[in-house]
Amino acid sequence: MKGKIGLEEHFAIPETLECSERYFEKDVWPIFSGKILDLMKNRIDEMDKNGMDMMILSLNSPAVQAIYNKKQAIEVAMKANDTMAEAIQKNPTRFRGLAALPMQDPDAAIKEMHRAVKDLGCVGVLVNGYSQIDTEDNYKYLDDPMYLPFWEELEKLNVPFYMHPREPMPCNMGMYEGHPWLEGAAWAFGVETATHTLRLMCSGIFDKYPKLKLILGHLGETLPFCIWRTQNRINKTGRGIPAKKTLPEYMSKNVWCTTSGQFRTPALWNTIMEFGSDHILFATDFPFEEVSDACTWFDACSISETDRLKIGRQNTIDLFNLNIK
Repeated sequence: MKGKIGLEEHFAIPETLECSERYFEKDVWPIFSGKILDLMKNRIDEMDKNGMDMMILSLNSPAVQAIYNKKQAIEVAMKANDTMAEAIQKNPTRFRGLAALPMQDPDAAIKEMHRAVKDLGCVGVLVNGYSQIDTEDNYKYLDDPMYLPFWEELEKLNVPFYMHPREPMPCNMGMYEGHPWLEGAAWAFGVETATHTLRLMCSGIFDKYPKLKLILGHLGETLPFCIWRTQNRINKTGRGIPAKKTLPEYMSKNVWCTTSGQFRTPALWNTIMEFGSDHILFATDFPFEEVSDACTWFDACSISETDRLKIGRQNTIDLFNLNIK
């Protein structure tokens, strides 16, 4: 399929590059680091080879969310957004962007969100899970009441929020001790992000701000496959859950899933059956995954051509109100 738009397409700046280094062998790292720092010709060449019209760019993980110092977090977020905006300005038909935000300081995050969307032209925001504040062990998840003003402003701006993974807090990494192959994108990312998303849905945030639009990568971070059981147990036990609706209701109205890094046709079928093809979006997870792998799979996977066009392009145009044909 030609004309695909991908929306989990990462870049890094020197200040955040080392966040990704731990996931690569020493002989691979120089190649990867070159790819993630590049926002020009080589990236566009990859898009052209594989039928991608556009990438919606976002910063690597955990990046800003792992900077304890609030002032530094603000500075790095602004630099990342400025770098991304410069690339978009040079290639306006090929790139759009999701803003990085310093969630350590909700007021600063709101200010930077407005700057990024209104002045830099970002079409949404992306946050890498919880944020660490002042020290490694002081962290806040996004259902914390301190973020209510942020969610209110996000709803007013009417742009999507991409919840991107990061590792669990260091104090919660014990179950992976001695099993490093399960860390990161292999397993830990998905479980952490699914739990964070469940916290958001269960908190009632989508009742308070019903127009919020949340995006999850990797075909929903396991939630399409587990949501029935989670809701079934909540129905039986309750335990004072604040949410007024069921989790599947929030998923079908407020949540979208991308194909990033999850190139498996039966998994895509299941996600379509759970949430409908209108709430699924194409993404590659470049450069953690190869553009060619994502595109070769998607172009040939066994779905209808109507769904392929929606997932590969039209849903993203509609969700982000992109001014393109």
